[in-house]
Amino acid sequence: MATDDALPTTDLREPAADRAASLAAARDLCAFIDRSPTPYHAVAEVAARLAAAGFTEQDERDAFRIEPGDRRFVRRGGGTIVAFVVGAESPATGGFRVIGAHTDSPNLRVKPNADVSKSGWQQLGVEVYGGVLLSTWLDRDLSLAGRVFLRAGGGVKARLVDLGRAVARVPNVAIHLNRGVNKDGLVLNEQRHLAPVVGLGKEPVLRGVLARAIDVEEDAILGFDLCLYDVQKATIGGLEDELVFASRLDNLASCHAATTALLARTSPGPETRVVVLYDHEEVGSRSAAGAAGSVLRDVLGRIVDGHADRQAQALPRAMARSLLVSADMAHAIHPNYADRHEPQHAPQLNGGLVIKSNANQSYATDGETAARFEAICQDAGFRPQRFVVRTDLPCGSTIGPITAAQLGIPTVDVGAPMLSMHSCRELAGVTDVARSIEAFSRALG
Repeated sequence: MATDDALPTTDLREPAADRAASLAAARDLCAFIDRSPTPYHAVAEVAARLAAAGFTEQDERDAFRIEPGDRRFVRRGGGTIVAFVVGAESPATGGFRVIGAHTDSPNLRVKPNADVSKSGWQQLGVEVYGGVLLSTWLDRDLSLAGRVFLRAGGGVKARLVDLGRAVARVPNVAIHLNRGVNKDGLVLNEQRHLAPVVGLGKEPVLRGVLARAIDVEEDAILGFDLCLYDVQKATIGGLEDELVFASRLDNLASCHAATTALLARTSPGPETRVVVLYDHEEVGSRSAAGAAGSVLRDVLGRIVDGHADRQAQALPRAMARSLLVSADMAHAIHPNYADRHEPQHAPQLNGGLVIKSNANQSYATDGETAARFEAICQDAGFRPQRFVVRTDLPCGSTIGPITAAQLGIPTVDVGAPMLSMHSCRELAGVTDVARSIEAFSRALG
């Protein structure tokens, strides 16, 4: 392990020798985000990367028969995926090393009866999904993506769809008609002010556009789950190319780092390595595919039950030997709002991963799990930063406490620092991408 003097804390620049690797990791993150406009596309992208590395898909309807070295993944609900590499030992003795994140981001979702005609305009009815910074969705070039459900024989099948072009806009009202906006602030009503315009006229158009996009007859469409997203691509920014400008960094950056870390661990170990990427975290995780559901418990239990080396009381023994890293983005200090931070806990971009703590268990971190992750980061060559919310402000939460309560597994909440969280367009640090991958790789054993 490096000496204390060699472990940077809040260094904003990295050695030149590491610069190329950091930029390559950040550019791969940008490509990952661009291919993941919705949770369903994010899961498809993760599945494609896993399959290219030799992982096979496990159908939940089939029995699990597990051997050491097996590399598999399970999908549930379209937006959740669990990938695992079975360790050399039974989970009862080797335990699990789990990294958890979430695939969903706050956005605008299309209502089932979406076509709206008003004042000569064609619009779409939308719902607000999660804690959206509403004003950031105004005057942006928006597209539609998600999944469409079609009749298939005697059942239903899902098809991914991404229009991939600007088709919608939530137009601001001119300052001439809202003179006080710069002094009084912009107040938006979710029902009246957020419906995007998609064209002129009165006739319903959405289903026809979707049908043409996936080359089916319009009457074959039975339903859809559709999201609006900003068509502007993710990019490297800043005068010294040290920043990442992108949508959905919260929490696709953690999904990318966890997946990349799992793929980087090519040598087998005693522990079974697991990455779980959940849907529905931004709305409370209470769903069949969310962290409050049974998906991770089911998969871990079936790994234990289907393992060739079955042992007595294997699942609780495995949990006691395990560690969960709950990975969700963290609040970097904002230069224009520095007073919103607790003074001794103000993470900086490119200062490394952040360990998040909350005495009221909005985060699952305790002293022991924080210490374990501190050691992991030191082995990766940096000291983690720390975040505690101001005592007079409420604290957000993550999948960490939910999953810890479900499984009884020691858990630490961590994340890369960022600005503009829950905006349509967010900001993170280039160096933190590579540091996240390295730390998560070590956390997996």
